[in-house]
Amino acid sequence: MNKSFEKIILNSTDSRELYEIEEIQDLWGGYGKILRYGLIGSDMKSVVVKNVCLPKNPKKSRGGDISFQRKLKSYKVEMAFYKNWSEKCENDCRVPKWYAFEWQNDEFLMVLEDLDAAGFKKRKRSVAWNEIKVCLKWLAHFHATFMGEKPENLWTQGTYWHLETRPDELKALSDTILKGAAKAIDRKLNNCRFKTFVHGDAKLQNFCFSEDGNSVAAVDFQYVGGGCGMKDVAYFVDSCLYEDECESWEADVLAFYFEELKSALKMKQKDVDLVSLENEWRELYHVAWTDFYRFLKGWAPGHYESRYSERIARKVIGSINIS
Repeated sequence: MNKSFEKIILNSTDSRELYEIEEIQDLWGGYGKILRYGLIGSDMKSVVVKNVCLPKNPKKSRGGDISFQRKLKSYKVEMAFYKNWSEKCENDCRVPKWYAFEWQNDEFLMVLEDLDAAGFKKRKRSVAWNEIKVCLKWLAHFHATFMGEKPENLWTQGTYWHLETRPDELKALSDTILKGAAKAIDRKLNNCRFKTFVHGDAKLQNFCFSEDGNSVAAVDFQYVGGGCGMKDVAYFVDSCLYEDECESWEADVLAFYFEELKSALKMKQKDVDLVSLENEWRELYHVAWTDFYRFLKGWAPGHYESRYSERIARKVIGSINIS
């Protein structure tokens, strides 16, 4: 890390010294690292630092220029979310506090609260129903918080797989029927009446659990933006359940999510027609599922065949106007 970044961390945390505790993970595509730093002389014991290092030659980087431009915007979006929107997130959709951001030449610095130190140190690779409900509750409250808001300085369309930013994956898609319906599916989602902010990468790995497992905080807001909340719900379910569970638990997942969403909207005094919202979004759950499945089949052809997803996709394609 460059010296000016070290000074920014020290100043933003009122610390005398800092030291690296551990590398938490590499960023996707070799774009840098997330690290945990210990602090001396501060009221805080540690912070998490996201240090992004852009490639010198974007056209030769993994995925080429399209991928580079998507990632570059994603880091700007993440900083904008923390600066402009994150304070709206209360305990039921907990996110890290932010302390400093900096962009110098081809490097980004993000200094964030250490959620481990805040009591959210558990990570899950598999989950039971109670833990799924905790994450669905987070999503419901996040969606309620930003219902009807305009995603200024965020992605106009949230999620990392939406069609506009994934032309290469669409080109690689060998399923000609799904390929032909891709624009109509995208249009169906984006033309929904009720819109909120979606997390955009709401996989299980981005939820940090409390010690008792009764609450979570979420991280990684590179792809937060406008859209239908079903995008997050479908993606989350796909990230943590096997195919047969996705099907058998579908009714329970949606029932619990909408119960929490309606409760959160009432609590936040949002003026929303709850019946119409639920009717519209329930219909769009399978559309959102098919949209993500379209991305997977183009991103890794031949590796993401699913009987459940195939049935949903054929049903959705048969129900929408392709023209």
